[in-house]
Amino acid sequence: MAVGMSRPRETHAAVVRACELPGVAGGPDGSPELGAMDMSVDPDDLPDGLVVADETGRVICFNSAAARITAVPRAAALGRSLEHALPLEDLKGRRWWTLTDPYGGLATRVGQPERNLLLPGGREVLVSARYVREHPTGPVRRVVVSLRGTEARRRTERSHAELIATVAHELRSPLTSVKGFTATLLAKWERFTDDQKRLMLETVDADAGRVTRLIAELLDISRIDSGRLELRRQPVDLSAAVERHIQAFTASGQSPDRFLVRTCQPLPAVWADPDKVDQVLGNLLENAVRHGEGTVTIEVAPAPAKSDEKGTAVTVSDEGPGIPEESMGRVFTRFWRGSKRGGTGLGLYIVKGIVEAHGGTITVGRGPGGGAEFRFILPVSTPAYLV
Repeated sequence: MAVGMSRPRETHAAVVRACELPGVAGGPDGSPELGAMDMSVDPDDLPDGLVVADETGRVICFNSAAARITAVPRAAALGRSLEHALPLEDLKGRRWWTLTDPYGGLATRVGQPERNLLLPGGREVLVSARYVREHPTGPVRRVVVSLRGTEARRRTERSHAELIATVAHELRSPLTSVKGFTATLLAKWERFTDDQKRLMLETVDADAGRVTRLIAELLDISRIDSGRLELRRQPVDLSAAVERHIQAFTASGQSPDRFLVRTCQPLPAVWADPDKVDQVLGNLLENAVRHGEGTVTIEVAPAPAKSDEKGTAVTVSDEGPGIPEESMGRVFTRFWRGSKRGGTGLGLYIVKGIVEAHGGTITVGRGPGGGAEFRFILPVSTPAYLV
C-alpha cells in the first residue's frame, strides 16, 4: 500500500517503502492480478489516524484523521519527535512514550495493544502502536501509531449503562411486590381469608411473570447484538398463528369486534422459527391494542416478488393517533416508547432483530385509519436439502 504525502523526497520514499504491497505477475491472459494492480492508498483516505515515525523518532507521516483527532496541525507534527508531536499520557498522568520506550527495551517487542490515553487538555483517544524491524530482533526502523476517537465506544457504554438502569428500574417494582407479599403471607398466614391469600398469590405470580419476561428480553438482546440468535426453522402457517393470538386476546377480555383479519390466499409455505414468529406477532398486536385505538387490522398476504424470492407479508395497523413523523426513525431503537403506558422500550428492538435474523424486513408507517402500521416480510427460506 503506497503512501504519499507532501514532504522531502527521501522521507516520502521511506514511507512508501514501508507501506508498499508486494506485486504479483500478470495472469495467463496478460491481465494484471490483484497484487499487480495499483493498490496505493493515500493516508488521508484512512478512517483512523495514522502517525509514522522513522528510526530516529521523527514523525514522517501524520494524516488528516490524526490531525482531526488530536487537534494538532499536520505542519506542526511533521519532523518533530514522536513524544512531542503526540504528548500522550496514561490515565494516571504518566508519559506514555517514557513508559513504553519503543526504540529501547526488549528487541522482541512488536508493538503496543490498543488502550485509552490522554492528550493535553484531557482529550481521550484510543492508541495502538506497531514496531517495524528489518528482522525480528533488529533495531526499530519505524513506529506506526493508530489513533481512534472514543465517541463510538462512549455511545456503546452509554447504551449499556441505560440498559442496566432500565433493567434495575423494571426489576425493582415487581421484586419489591413479590418480597412484600411473600413476607406478609409467611408472617401472618392464618390472619387472611382464602380469597385474600389467592389475591396476593395471584399478584406474586403476575409480578414473577413480569420478571421472567424481562429476563427473556435481555437474553434476546444479548443474542441479537452478538449475532447468536438461533432459529429452528420449520413450516409456519402465519394466518393460523395470527388467529391463535387473536383468540388469546379475546379470551383475556378484548372484544372480538376489535380485530379484523384479512388473508389473501394462497400463501407461500414460509420456513421460520414458530416461537420467534409468535414473539413478533404478540409484540405487534399488544402494541396495537395497548397504544392504538379503534379496530386493529391484520393483513396476511403474499409479499411482492423481489428477485425471484417469495415470502409472506404481515401488516398490523390500528386507528389511534399513530407515530409522529419525527419519531419514525427511532421506533426500532432501544428504549423507544410511543407513550407512557408502561413497557421497557425493548420490544420493537427485539422484533426487528428477529425479523432480520430470518432474512426479512420490517417497516413502520401510517395506516389507512391514521394509526400506526407495522409490516414485516418473511422470505420463504426453504432449507437447501428440500430444494
